[in-house]
Parts: sequence; structure tokens; C-alpha cells
Amino acid sequence: MSRQIKYIFVHCTAGSQRQTVADLQAEFRRIGWKNPGYHYVIFPDGRVVQLQDEARVANGVRGYNKEAIHVAYVGGIDAEGKAVDNRTNMQRHRLIMILKILHKRYPTARILGHRDISPDKNHNGKVDRWERIKECPCFDAITEYQDI
Repeated sequence: MSRQIKYIFVHCTAGSQRQTVADLQAEFRRIGWKNPGYHYVIFPDGRVVQLQDEARVANGVRGYNKEAIHVAYVGGIDAEGKAVDNRTNMQRHRLIMILKILHKRYPTARILGHRDISPDKNHNGKVDRWERIKECPCFDAITEYQDI
């Protein structure tokens, strides 16, 4: 049975840019997940690693996973643990590349940042900064990828 993909979520790993695949997998196990949080992870050098087949569900966004593909860049926090867009140029390039491929594969899917599913508490049609449940991916993915 194939999945109906409605969303392509962009994430950060909310960790050090030195994280490894083993580090990510250990974190997923630590929090009790059987499946990884992302289908694809992009490292600072631009290397892309697939953690989960697209036909299978990943644990990126609770309540949306059955209808989503998840792509994360390694990083997203500074030395003090605060949210920051610290994507390297290679990560920026690879994100665009992989999102174009995924959007071609799933043309009706919306590209969103994880933070964009936070509730619009004041009903103004957008998720304001104060309404965000989390900052991930630490930049405005809707605006940045609107032309893909």
C-alpha cells in the first residue's frame, strides 16, 4: 500500500553540527521511537543520508507522519543551545535539491517547516513567533521554498 503524501516537512536535528548518523539513531532509540525521525538527513558537508525508505513512516511530526516525508539538516542550535539557522552553504544547496526531487515525486505536497504546524491561536492566517510550539527548522521554510 502506498502512502498519500500531503506534506514535506523540513527539520533541523536541534543538535551539534558534528552529530553523526549513530548519534541520531541513538537519540531516536532513547526517546523510544522504533522508526527514525527523518527520511533524509543533510550533513554540513552536503552529504545526504537516507534513514528511512519513503514508503515507510518516519516520526518527524506527531499527527502528520502517515502523510509526510521528513528532511532534516544537521544543526539548528548554537553553542548555548539556542535555536539558530546555522545551515552551511552545502546544506542549503542540498536542501533545495532534495526538496525539488521530492516535490516532483509528490507534486501536491506542501513544503513546510516543522514549526509551521503550530496552532494559529489568534486566527490571523499565519503562525506568529509567539505561537510556535518549537522553532524547528529555525528559518521560514514556507517563504524560502515557495518557488519549488
